[in-house]
Amino acid sequence: MGKAKKLNFKFTPAILITLLIIGVVIAGSFSSFFIVDETEQAVITRVGKYNRTVGPGLQFKFPFGLEKSYTVPVKVVQTEQFGFKTVKAGRDNEYRNNITSESTMLTGDLNIVDVEWIIQYRIVDPKQWLFGVMEKKQTIRDISRSAINTLVGDRAILAVMGTERSTIENQALEMMNENFKSLGLGINVIAVKLQNIVPPSGVQDAFEDVNKAIQDMNRFINEGKEAYNAEIPKTQGEADKLVQIAEGYAAERVNRAKGDAARFNLVYDEYRKAPRVTKDRIYLETMTEVFGENKPTVIDGKLNNVLPVKALSGSKAKSE
Repeated sequence: MGKAKKLNFKFTPAILITLLIIGVVIAGSFSSFFIVDETEQAVITRVGKYNRTVGPGLQFKFPFGLEKSYTVPVKVVQTEQFGFKTVKAGRDNEYRNNITSESTMLTGDLNIVDVEWIIQYRIVDPKQWLFGVMEKKQTIRDISRSAINTLVGDRAILAVMGTERSTIENQALEMMNENFKSLGLGINVIAVKLQNIVPPSGVQDAFEDVNKAIQDMNRFINEGKEAYNAEIPKTQGEADKLVQIAEGYAAERVNRAKGDAARFNLVYDEYRKAPRVTKDRIYLETMTEVFGENKPTVIDGKLNNVLPVKALSGSKAKSE
């Protein structure tokens, strides 16, 4: 067997330069291209200064630190909790604990109440989100607490706990967005939800007594209204009945009076035609009405008085 030929390979300057160039190209390729997720946008800075914002997909930037990219989750709904913390226990099991002092507030009627709430927001301006405010999370919490404290402090405790919950949520949403926009934070609050609103544990019993008294008051009011609604229509019906009876009686008397007047006018017209006949007829009708048809009477024709008659009783009349 012959001896193997020995390779004699030397690194010349040209080879070293070529390898260096190849390494630089490979390193530049790895640092030049990056992928932006569908839920994100990327902010590109050039030598530390903002340059542009790019969307999802494969993107290019200058290598070797000349340009840097910062991805921002613009389509992710982020949540901040106030007055409680959510702790995961298992895969889908969450429970609240550790209520903090930030939930304790003073209402407009000088009552103390514990308010728990959450806000949900999205990043709408990646540039402002990255460079507008340094302490982003703390700013969000401070502005949110200020808005809720203001709205709760303007209302009575019963309104906060019941009747004006939705009003507080809507007004808090507007106030927070106005403040975040003025600060240039680059976010938009999409929901404010009040959770538990209860008095502190030390005054819970007293508040329940007050609440019970209010419920009793409302019950008595409803019972009174029910009795009112039961009696008033009945009384009104009886009053209407009496009014209708009176109106009927009045109509009857008026019609009777009108009939008597019409009858008198007819008799008067006949009297004018034959006064003597009418006078005798009226006289006879009057006598019949006074004495009746079956009573024996004596008529003295010599008397000229209105009633020249004398009724005979049951005893035998004496001759005159």
